[in-house]
Amino acid sequence: MREHYRSTPLDDADLPPEPMEQFVHWFKDAAAGHLHEPNAMIVSTATPDGRPSSRTVLLKHFDHRGFVFYTNYTSRKGRELDANPHISLLFPWHPLTRQIIVTGTAARVGRDETAAYFRTRPHGSQLGAWASPQSSVIASRTELLGRYEELATRYPEGEQVPVPPEWGGYRVTPETVEFWQGHENRLHDRLRYVRAADEPTGWRIERLAP
Repeated sequence: MREHYRSTPLDDADLPPEPMEQFVHWFKDAAAGHLHEPNAMIVSTATPDGRPSSRTVLLKHFDHRGFVFYTNYTSRKGRELDANPHISLLFPWHPLTRQIIVTGTAARVGRDETAAYFRTRPHGSQLGAWASPQSSVIASRTELLGRYEELATRYPEGEQVPVPPEWGGYRVTPETVEFWQGHENRLHDRLRYVRAADEPTGWRIERLAP
C-alpha cells in the first residue's frame, strides 16, 4: 500500500516565529476540511524505566501555554505522567497529508480550571467520569452500566454533578513541535520548532531530512 502525496511545499520563511501560531493555522485547516474529530491526538507516555504506552485522546483547549486534555488521574496515563511527566502528542491528519508531533512535559491544571471544563460536559459524560475506574480491571460491562444507572438515579438530568476528585486536566508544555507535510517521492517537509532560551522568540526553527 503506497500513496503518492502532492501538496504545497512548507517553506521556512512562511512560518510564524512561535509554534502555537502555526498550530492555529493548521488546526483551522483541519476543521475546515471536515476531518472527523480533528482534535483527536495520540498521547504517548512512558514509565520511569521507559516502557511506552499510547492511546487516542481529545484535545480540549490550547493557547500560548500549551495543549490541555482531561482524564482520570488514576488511569494508566495518569499514573505514568505522575511518575514521568515527559509526553508526546501526535495529530495524524492523513487526508491533508499533514501531521504535527509535539514533545514536552505534562502537569495537572488547577481544580478551578478542571471544574469549569467539567461543567461544560454533557450530563451523561459527567456521570461516566464517576462510573468508570479508568484502566482498572472490571468484571463485566454489566457492572459498568450498573454503576452508571446508580449515578443517574442519584444525579438526575438537571442536577449538578460534582467533579470526581481523581479526574482532571493536564497541560502539555511543548519543548518541540514538528510540522510534517507530505510530498511526492517521499521528499516530505519536516519543520521543527525547538524551545531555545537564547532566541528572541524563545524558539528556534530547524528543517529535518524526511
